[in-house]
Amino acid sequence: MRFLYFICVFISISIYSQDIYLTGKVSDSIKNPLEYANVLAIPQIQNAEVKFAITNKNGFYELALDKHQTYKITVSYLGYKPQTITLTTTDQNITKNFILLENPDQLDEVTLNYTPPISVKKDTITYKVDAFTSGEERKLREVLKKLPGVEVDREGNVKVQGKKVTKVLVEDKTFFTGNSKLAVNNIPADAVDKVEVLDNYSEVAMLKGLEDSDDMAMNIKLREDKKKFVFGDVEAGGGIKKRYVIHPNLFYYSPKTNVNFIGDLNNIGIKSFTFRDYLEFEGGISKLLRDASGYFSLIKDDFAQYLNNQDFRENTNQFGALNIRQSMSNSTDISGYIIASNSKTQTETNTLNSYQNISTPFLEERMVTNSLDNFFTIGKITLEYNPSYEEDLTYNTFLKTTNSANNGLINTVSPNQDNRIQTISDIISFNLKQNISYSRKLSKDHTATLEASYNFQNDTPITEWLTNRQILQGLIPLEDDTMFNILQIKRSKSHDINAVVKDYWVLNNFNHLYTSFGVNASFNSFYNLDGQQLSNGSFNNFNTANFGNDFRYRFFNTFLGLEYKFQIGIATFKPMLYYQFYNWHTKQFDEQYSNDKGLLLPKFTAKVEFNNSEKLNFKYNLNARFPAINQLANNFILSNFNSVFRGNQQLENQLYHTASLSYYKFSLFRQFNLNLNTTFNKRLETIKTTTELNGIESFNTTVMFDQPEHNCNVSGTISKKVNKIRYRLGSDFSYNDFYQLLNDDTQLNISKSVSGTFGIETHFKNYPNLEINYTKNLNRYNANNTINTFENDRFEAILEYDFLKNFIFKADYKFDNYQNKSLNIKNRFDVANASLFYQKEDNPWGFEVSATNIFDIKFKQQNSFNSFIVSDTRTFVLPRIVMFKLSYKL
Repeated sequence: MRFLYFICVFISISIYSQDIYLTGKVSDSIKNPLEYANVLAIPQIQNAEVKFAITNKNGFYELALDKHQTYKITVSYLGYKPQTITLTTTDQNITKNFILLENPDQLDEVTLNYTPPISVKKDTITYKVDAFTSGEERKLREVLKKLPGVEVDREGNVKVQGKKVTKVLVEDKTFFTGNSKLAVNNIPADAVDKVEVLDNYSEVAMLKGLEDSDDMAMNIKLREDKKKFVFGDVEAGGGIKKRYVIHPNLFYYSPKTNVNFIGDLNNIGIKSFTFRDYLEFEGGISKLLRDASGYFSLIKDDFAQYLNNQDFRENTNQFGALNIRQSMSNSTDISGYIIASNSKTQTETNTLNSYQNISTPFLEERMVTNSLDNFFTIGKITLEYNPSYEEDLTYNTFLKTTNSANNGLINTVSPNQDNRIQTISDIISFNLKQNISYSRKLSKDHTATLEASYNFQNDTPITEWLTNRQILQGLIPLEDDTMFNILQIKRSKSHDINAVVKDYWVLNNFNHLYTSFGVNASFNSFYNLDGQQLSNGSFNNFNTANFGNDFRYRFFNTFLGLEYKFQIGIATFKPMLYYQFYNWHTKQFDEQYSNDKGLLLPKFTAKVEFNNSEKLNFKYNLNARFPAINQLANNFILSNFNSVFRGNQQLENQLYHTASLSYYKFSLFRQFNLNLNTTFNKRLETIKTTTELNGIESFNTTVMFDQPEHNCNVSGTISKKVNKIRYRLGSDFSYNDFYQLLNDDTQLNISKSVSGTFGIETHFKNYPNLEINYTKNLNRYNANNTINTFENDRFEAILEYDFLKNFIFKADYKFDNYQNKSLNIKNRFDVANASLFYQKEDNPWGFEVSATNIFDIKFKQQNSFNSFIVSDTRTFVLPRIVMFKLSYKL
């Protein structure tokens, strides 16, 4: 409390010691306001802070200046002569209007000796980073956090004006795959000259304005002395209990050749490649969400499940990434990257499962430990040919190989079972993708594109369950033995071929007509063998009980689409209609099944652009999603030590409506940001899982279900910067109703969740900077007239202080108060980390002392629920780690 009191007093003093305001209007000679004009205040005393402002749409500006200081005020705007005055402040606010005259000789005369801190031109915002930084920043992330309208989270994801940056470029070329984390956390701060933010970004210039793009790119411009230079840094450190970290970042840039290398070896829990990174390397979340079936298949694969794990008792990472780009000519670039990672991880969780919605509810305690060894390589080669604005060709080949091994132990205690099961698994996976994109401007009014891809996937997981007690009695035909060794072998292969041709017809400036024709073909096979390896060497094959699949699945989709895009005033509308014809064929041993159907799927988008910084977007889709091959294979397969699954060969498509409405407003002038989003889904026909539950063991299968289910989410954030402090308020509400099919009973379940976050963040130049966030989260889950309620309070404080010119102190603290009110479970834990970094100016050597998990907490706690289980889980984490690090900047 004393600490918080001190912070509040400190912030209050900082607010009320601020100074006076210079306000006014910038206009042209006929009194028209000039939006986005730069107003720069350069103090006449040494080491004082340069102040700047950007005019709003009415030409108004506002500058906070120090009292009793002399400034040189310069006002500039592209195409106009700059105006400079000298101004001495008093203790009173000042109003000063400026009238700028057009500069007819602007191409012949360049007299400005400064670059405006911010310039805005249509969809592009350019920041001159020197106007915002102190020179003590180490990485790009620390630079970005000081730019107005830019937010960077702890992982390195970037938002500008509340919109996520989906691609990062360096000198107009893609950095690795455009992944923001690799760029933000590794590019040295002193290499950056400017940051360009490109909204509605399109990789093909001629398609900008034709294709709808919500992407936002960030282009890093390097300093002149870094454009043909080797730069980077190397960090190495050691700690108690044999902790270590080695982290080199090496970059070579020249006009034609770029080489980047990032390495990481550590056993302190830093995961260099995460699930979010995986999605970015697969094409990016925005692109993946356009193909719902591909997205859900991706997030459920074994590799993704491993990457999603962020908490562990022990973790050792070996990571290397190399990226090379070579310009072969003015029109041809070739680039490629390779990433290799080897990770050894130990995890432990204790879970209390409450089985509900059954005749006799009960509790299960489950303790799970895993020792994982995961190795993967990802490589990509891209050829880009762009001879002119009217032609663009891109070809790329993507390769991924993974080999994951796991040795786990499950202890489960419940009224019906007390068992100990050892699990051993090995997963080998190979994935090859090839893609070609060609765009050509056929005439003034017609532009055509061709995109074709081929994807090959081969997975061969092997799993063993070992226990001295029988499991899944009545579901699997076990034979008596001293030890029950259950073996599963799976093989899954798929060949996917996709092609689409699209014509963009520009009728006039306000009316476009787009026509597309495409074909998707998929050839899949799935095989599984489940059985018991007996101690006498023989094998008990479960195929006598209808286990084992040898399944073939062919799927064809041909579609024709028509899109009409038209503009009325500030609003742009695009109704779309797609006719989809589907044909599929399945074969299980000698049993075959074929079907086909046609669907008319409408889509609609609308965008109202009030100005560059205020927009309203609406989207609607009627979607069809077909089942994956494992949902169709209609013989039994072991899903886990306590569940058996059987697919349904006669499943058809799911059908659901999706609609979203989003509004955002941003003002550089007022440092104000507002984002509101709402989404609504209505599932008309759904592939549902039906469950027969016996204790903790279950038999699951799939059926088509035609009762409507709904999902709704409403979220919003608002932030405002007042003087040196940004205030942020966010909230989120979600509603979901869905049916559970359990033990021949159909029940409607309803879940509701609401959360609110309040935060403040200071942006002082010569004082400590603090970020504080408080979040309240409430969850309510109603199933079979049983209500479960969860509450969570989270407090976070982050402190950063540059002092004595050469020292940087960082600290963060998190407090979590969790309650499961239904089971009367309470848990509180807090986590703290701190570091002190020292480096003299112009000295390449740096020194750092850091400590993580200072309070040495043992675990984190969270809740989850599905149709019939409410779970409270303790996940054990790494212990306290104290490190000394040495860094060298090239």
